[in-house]
Amino acid sequence: MQIVTFGGVTLGLCILIVTLVRWYPGYRTLRKKPMPFVGQLLPFLLAWAYGVLAILTVGGLIGRIADATLWISNWLGDVALVWGVGVDRGQSATGHTYLPLTQTGSALVLILTAAMVVGAKKSKYGSDLKSGAWCGICLGTSAGVAGFAAVPLATVINHIGDTLYGAVA
Repeated sequence: MQIVTFGGVTLGLCILIVTLVRWYPGYRTLRKKPMPFVGQLLPFLLAWAYGVLAILTVGGLIGRIADATLWISNWLGDVALVWGVGVDRGQSATGHTYLPLTQTGSALVLILTAAMVVGAKKSKYGSDLKSGAWCGICLGTSAGVAGFAAVPLATVINHIGDTLYGAVA
């Protein structure tokens, strides 16, 4: 499993901030009709959750692609920090133990991967899905996000997988 650096977290936060700035319709608009605009964020948020789950997979092709994506993101973020603002790159504090995905939870991540690939290719929200997954991969193992989202997401996916495959078997 790839460990996230400050550069990787910074890149993930940049993706998140850029998405929110592009999306933000204005205070008055959000007060009058919030639901259509909140719905516009849904593809990004679902893909973000998938990215967090993808980085928590421990092996296989999905885990290796997520690790490679995080490695590249760490490198890009570290280069931006060193050359962009002149700070040292460093290891981010992970600080949490990660709840591993069970066999059925991992199988559910495989199903979600198929849905994400088709959605990214065929949907009009393809760019939102790609950037959301990238952001989730970057932030999925950081200390703040791991405590906030990764453990509950893994717990839910493991439970859904156990329920789904328990009913099938």
